[in-house]
Amino acid sequence: MPNRDVILFHPTIEAILSAWCDAIGDAYLGYRGHVYRMFNCCLALRDCTAPEVEKCAIAAAFHDLGLWSDQTVDYLPPSVARAEHWLVEHDRAEWITEVSLMIDEHHKLRPYRDAAYPLVEVFRKADLVDVSLGAIRFGIPIRLIIRIKSAIPNAGFHLFLLRTGKGWFLQHPLSPPPFMKW
Repeated sequence: MPNRDVILFHPTIEAILSAWCDAIGDAYLGYRGHVYRMFNCCLALRDCTAPEVEKCAIAAAFHDLGLWSDQTVDYLPPSVARAEHWLVEHDRAEWITEVSLMIDEHHKLRPYRDAAYPLVEVFRKADLVDVSLGAIRFGIPIRLIIRIKSAIPNAGFHLFLLRTGKGWFLQHPLSPPPFMKW
């Protein structure tokens, strides 16, 4: 990816996200930006085949969607369920296991080590790169991260994360949020 352009449009991402635009509301541009920054980081972390690119696009679009679709901080199960439903509807049921793992394990604190599903670890790293604002890079060149961040505005996404997480931590100061995994 270092010599490629930053991807600003992917038809699958657009199709999935546009269906949820109203539900996401004011956070839509921020979430869309996060999805595309993650997607670009996935492609920077791995030289993906065409099917792998498509899996990354699908997982990226759905990975946090449960925040809005089900209005819950425990958003991984509904995000996975909605992705699985979409995969069945679009004749890609054979991808359910891998895409579901990509979404369900993307907040895992330790590396995901099942070699049968390498995209799970790529996806986990890509999310952490964006959530950390590029402070954690996993070998992605800083110049590429700067290009991605310059091309795809944050649009308040990290502020949204802080506001959303604040409620959980105020109510449960000694408990990790339900989406965190070891």
